[in-house]
Amino acid sequence: MKKNMGNIDRIIRIIVAVVILILFLKHIIVGTLAYVLLAFAAIFVLTSFIGFCPIYKLLGINSCENKK
Repeated sequence: MKKNMGNIDRIIRIIVAVVILILFLKHIIVGTLAYVLLAFAAIFVLTSFIGFCPIYKLLGINSCENKK
């Protein structure tokens, strides 16, 4: 898998995942919505650490910096 996510994109995804986790732990989001958002948060963290997003690949998006 070739990386297709830049550092800023990866940081934003981790921040969003942390915010979702905090909202869940504070019981601000509950029920089915909470579990759906937690699944998205887990996917965000996983793709951030890998540096590859399958949806970006399908859409032809590449936010990774060009290395010269």
